[in-house]
Amino acid sequence: MHVLDHTHWFPDPATADHNGVVALGGDLSPQRILLGYRKGIFPWFSQGEPILWWSPNPRMVLFPKEFKLSKSLKKTLRTSPYKVTFNTAFEHVIDACAQVQRDGQQGTWISQQMKQSYLELHRQNSAMSIEVWDNDILVGGLYGIDLPGNKLFSGESMFSKKTDTSKIAFAHLVAWCITQNYTLIDCQVYTSHLESLGAREIDRALFLSYLC
Repeated sequence: MHVLDHTHWFPDPATADHNGVVALGGDLSPQRILLGYRKGIFPWFSQGEPILWWSPNPRMVLFPKEFKLSKSLKKTLRTSPYKVTFNTAFEHVIDACAQVQRDGQQGTWISQQMKQSYLELHRQNSAMSIEVWDNDILVGGLYGIDLPGNKLFSGESMFSKKTDTSKIAFAHLVAWCITQNYTLIDCQVYTSHLESLGAREIDRALFLSYLC
């Protein structure tokens, strides 16, 4: 496995091990993180572990026009009292995502260092958030990395404090991607929840072709 130093580079994603780990070490500078995304590589590790860089094969993605809008979600979007905004509360969204209790996971992978790097990427217009509000209370949302040059959005995390509010945020992300003529939404790894929304796994080589 490749061990990164202070220089900003990444090995070929095809050299990842069978779990999808490409390299370890390096740092979480905004420049390195953004370089990673542009090469199909993202950081993901638990507190106390070394920094791990991933490029899984297969890769979970959603082609925006394959989004599955269920009848119940369509009704929710039509009748919901919630307000949806873009990029108005990025830090609150990332904090809420860090607090989510997830099955099989102790603590959060969104460390303070990780948070600060993504906040800087947001200030540089490279990271985006979508917020769902119940009056003035944040009840759902998501954030991720925006790669407009590649027509690709890479989702990082989402949360719900009320039923379907993360799905509402995701539906608005899909609609935005369609208006921007984006090719796909990178969902990184398989979950049944993402599959229910229309995401599917594709070969890593095909995914990387969208970053060329």
